Amino acid sequence: MIAVCGCAAMMAAPTKGTKAQIQIVHTTDVHGSFFPIDFISGEPEEGSLARVSAYVGGLRKANPDGVILLDGGDILQGRPISYFYNYESPAKENIAASVVNYMRYDAQAFGNHDVETGHSVYDKWAAEVQCPSLGANMLDAATSLPYAVPYTIVQRQGVKVAVLGLITPAIPHWLDAKIWSGLRFAPMVESARYWVDFLQRNEHPDVIVGLFHSGYEGGIATEAYHENAAAQVAREVPGFDVIFCGHDHRVHNAFDKVNGGSDVLVLNGAQNAMALAQASITLEHDGKRWRLTSRKGDVVDVRATPVDENFMAHFAPQINEVKAWVNRPIGHLSTTIRSADCFFGNSAFGDMILDLTLHIQHADIAFGAPLQADATLEQGTITVGHMFDLYRFENDLYVLNLTGEEVRKHLEMSYGLWVNTMTSPADHIMRIVPKGKGMWFEKPTYNFDSAMGIDYEVDVTKPEGERVKILRMSSGEPFDEKKVYRVAMNSYRANGGGELLTRGAGIAKDELPSRIVYRSTTQMRTELMNVIEQVGTIHPKPARNWKFVPEKWTKPALKRDREILFPKKAK
Repeated sequence: MIAVCGCAAMMAAPTKGTKAQIQIVHTTDVHGSFFPIDFISGEPEEGSLARVSAYVGGLRKANPDGVILLDGGDILQGRPISYFYNYESPAKENIAASVVNYMRYDAQAFGNHDVETGHSVYDKWAAEVQCPSLGANMLDAATSLPYAVPYTIVQRQGVKVAVLGLITPAIPHWLDAKIWSGLRFAPMVESARYWVDFLQRNEHPDVIVGLFHSGYEGGIATEAYHENAAAQVAREVPGFDVIFCGHDHRVHNAFDKVNGGSDVLVLNGAQNAMALAQASITLEHDGKRWRLTSRKGDVVDVRATPVDENFMAHFAPQINEVKAWVNRPIGHLSTTIRSADCFFGNSAFGDMILDLTLHIQHADIAFGAPLQADATLEQGTITVGHMFDLYRFENDLYVLNLTGEEVRKHLEMSYGLWVNTMTSPADHIMRIVPKGKGMWFEKPTYNFDSAMGIDYEVDVTKPEGERVKILRMSSGEPFDEKKVYRVAMNSYRANGGGELLTRGAGIAKDELPSRIVYRSTTQMRTELMNVIEQVGTIHPKPARNWKFVPEKWTKPALKRDREILFPKKAK
């Protein structure tokens, strides 16, 4: 079990009128973006903790005892360098721990993608870091005691800052039980209320900070769990002065009004270390206690910040080792493929993954969604690194028994998330909303499943739930809604992720394990890599097994929406 709590010693109380200025810096959803290098293409990357290190170094120089550095989770997955130290070279210190230690983080939180790496990876990582790894609602299932450290106390300028960590409780609804075996994830509001009360009674902190791996609001909300509950905690649990959230990759900087009349500053710097969230707080001592006099939130874009050259030199051996690994050739691609094509019908990119998925275990049907919205694999040699563009996450391959009716209902929900009901030729076909300076999909694109193994049409003039018409099996055999089919998909989907099997197909969550007839012993990316190495040269092309109809409306609408969503790649 991970240690329960790490607390700093108390410092002598300052005199009346003493002021303290503290800057709390927060990164989240770094996803392996440690260095400003795209290990796949070799090109520079915009963000990275190398830039954050330089920025934080400047703050520490200007305010030596006034900076607190926190990470909000999802640091263990997302880049080839993460995969290498998680699985290819696990005996070495995990690169995520090495970087956190070098930068002298004061605390980090567990994220769902950290847990997804499996006990052998995240337990080792949490033991290697020199700061506490927080998750107050990440409990030992047998004892209901915290498995992760619930909170930590950080002293700055005589001010006692309590940092309380929480993680989204959705993990059991997304991930195979073996990954989180022995754990239970309690609701965030319930846990926050308990631990804030505990802190106030036992630690008497001057400032309470929430370090949450949970989005501000939205996401999936059921009777069993709320995926993104930061706003709910902010509004319903008095006591927090600052809350840092993450997980949803959305910038946030605003005050929330708490029940009881106080307010709390809520911040999120989004993802991939392209920006960081910073809370600047001022306190004054009245002779008895510190009083918070001001709070200011900033989201600081670090993409133009020069890198920390000492940081880069320190990690040069690890960088070079991973470069050699990712550049190993595994096959050839006969044509350039783009994930953006997946949203507008059959695509060479998506259908290549579906075709490989379908045939690895000789399934009848395969489900899959684009895991990166705008990835490109160029014609030519495929390397180990390219596989991270082809398949982003460390999912396993599963095969489930589903009825034909469940297959159709699964797809109905998927396309309901993805496309509108068009009432005129001028309507958008995609469900898109304003985002930043442009437009983007309203719902997460990793839940936009299409299928292979069946021929079907999606009638966008029909209401949600009545759009998908399955015409036949792609083999030419009739499709039967009462027949049981072997359906291949990734482990996230098979365990209920995105609710396409539960809310969509109508299968009870606790019934899903009994439907599983195959689990891969290696990860999906590795399975795909093995197939490519065996075949040698891959000739991807669209399968032409499904389309949006009526085409008189859909073809112009697809072209219009593609130009809006992907202006540089519009056809």
